[in-house]
Amino acid sequence: MSYNKDLPLLLLDNSSMMSVLNEGTFKCHNISLEEATKLLEVFDEENTIRCFASHEMDTIIYGYLGASKRNYEYKKIRNMRPGQDALVFKLYTTASATQPVIQADDGVEAKKIQNVYVYCQLLSRIE
Repeated sequence: MSYNKDLPLLLLDNSSMMSVLNEGTFKCHNISLEEATKLLEVFDEENTIRCFASHEMDTIIYGYLGASKRNYEYKKIRNMRPGQDALVFKLYTTASATQPVIQADDGVEAKKIQNVYVYCQLLSRIE
């Protein structure tokens, strides 16, 4: 895959993705978690913008994908520019088929109620 490194890579989540789709024509396709990690390595920290405030995503990016820890600048983006790419982290939840009860570290009972999944997409504005 080739990427336009003249424009910053945007890191998006479910809600911030919707805010950048105001105008233009886009191409979006699913990518593997490995491809997402490699994409993060292609762009320098200074050439990547985090467009979500949730620190839950940091756990996904660094803890589960295994990407190198970086301090990406946070900025709200309303429109992607033509030729710009974005890495989208999509979360979805399903009800838990089983609902085991466990003892939390402090002795409180906790019940599993849902499963959380993440998948990644590459979003590109083509015009």
